[in-house]
This record gives sequence, C-alpha cells and structure tokens, in this order.
Amino acid sequence: MSFKIQHGQIIPQQRPQTTNAPKKGDFERLYLENLKKTPEPLKLSAHAVQRMDQREIRLGETELKKINQALDTLEKKGARESMILLEDNVFIASIQNRTIITAMKSGEMETITNIDSAIQIK
Repeated sequence: MSFKIQHGQIIPQQRPQTTNAPKKGDFERLYLENLKKTPEPLKLSAHAVQRMDQREIRLGETELKKINQALDTLEKKGARESMILLEDNVFIASIQNRTIITAMKSGEMETITNIDSAIQIK
C-alpha cells in the first residue's frame, strides 16, 4: 500500500483495481481454443462396421487410442482423407469428421484412391 501526504495528512492510496476479466472479443477466442482442445471421439461409419465384422477386425481400447492419436497428428498436418496402417489392418478415415470410412486387412489392399496422406501406427 502506498501513501500520499496531502495538507499534512497521510492518505492511503488505493491501487487501481486490476481485473482478470477478459477483454472484449477474448471470450470467443477462449471458447474456440477450448473447443479445439477436446477433439471429437472417433466414429465408425456403418460401412466400416460391416467391413470389420466381415473381416473379423477387432479394435481394443489400446488400438482406438492409437488411432485417435494418429488422427490428431494427421489433423495437425492438414490431412483430409487418410490411410491408417495398424498392424495388419488398413483403415481409411475422414480426418475432419474423425470417422473411419472403411476397413480391410493389409493383404486385401490393392488400389487405394482419394486419400491425401497415410500413417503407420507402431
């Protein structure tokens, strides 16, 4: 606390109150940043579920976590449609929608079109 002497009297000076309130426009920026921090969960299209059932492809919690991390990496790189290689399985995913579009065994893979990136998960 500081003091000021005025007319022979000591007058305590109050410091201007600083507020941590966001400035105008900061709320929207903070809101959008927080939205980006919580990515959407991984989704499986009906087609992908059908293909996984036909090909007996099972994903456990560990595999789903790895695929989510791969989607995060691909999203940061600007990918849109990607091929994800996980063990002997291949997944085609829409990065923007965080959706697995189709799934197959790597031995069935012949021609893959309409992708702009690929990642191998180890």
